[in-house]
Amino acid sequence: MIALGVQDRIVANSQRYGVSDDPAMVAKIDAIPTGGVKINQNFEVPREQVLAQSPDLVISTWSGGFDNKIGSISRDELGKAGVNSFVTPSNCANGATAPRPQDVTTYAKRSVESSFDLLTQLGLIFDVQGKAAQIVQDTRTSLAALPAPAAQRKRVLVVYPGMSAAMGLKVPTVFAGGIFDDIVDRAGGVNVFAGRTDQQLAAINAEALAAANADVLVIGLYQPGDDAKTYAEQLFKQFPQWPASKTKAYTSVSDSFYLGPLNAVAVKRISDAVQAAG
Repeated sequence: MIALGVQDRIVANSQRYGVSDDPAMVAKIDAIPTGGVKINQNFEVPREQVLAQSPDLVISTWSGGFDNKIGSISRDELGKAGVNSFVTPSNCANGATAPRPQDVTTYAKRSVESSFDLLTQLGLIFDVQGKAAQIVQDTRTSLAALPAPAAQRKRVLVVYPGMSAAMGLKVPTVFAGGIFDDIVDRAGGVNVFAGRTDQQLAAINAEALAAANADVLVIGLYQPGDDAKTYAEQLFKQFPQWPASKTKAYTSVSDSFYLGPLNAVAVKRISDAVQAAG
């Protein structure tokens, strides 16, 4: 919504990380009102707090955000109160109790195109279709200008150590599948854990990471205190057998690796690292 210039329509935002691949984004997000909402133990906004905002529209990044079993308000309840609701299109199956088959397929096939779809949908909702189309076109132009992939693609491992630390996990959170594979592919690499499901990724242990044989390490920055160099050095020391550990080949991303308007930044950074790795 910031990219589309409609952040003034937001009465309450419950999600912020304090780190971004766009230097101006953190301050812009901090300027958005929170509406005084406080998330519950399930990291969602309780139904009473949602209704207290008297919104015209409630947006969730996943269907689980409308699950009344975890304290959220359901889309049916919102509809009865005359409030519209919207879920990021490619995430309609994520957190849904009985997802439609087409939504399951869409979720499995998330890609950079899914970010374009999200921008286009929001552009339609807020009547800024021209702005949405321009962002999509600019992103396509940036992606088209990147070097063609080498015949032998480099193996890329993407981890968010700070995210795993926040969840009390012993190994860094691995990002793969869907849009994460697509970003790495567009950058001329191949994701080490490509095609893994959310459940399979959650089961990755130190032994699986040791066998990753990564040529390039991508450090995901999750919170302001995260330091890519420190995390990279720790992982290179822990897994000296990786080719990336021998060449010290790494880069960093943060929100450009998620669905949204900044995917071209992630592709460019990883492409540069892949090219530098030879």
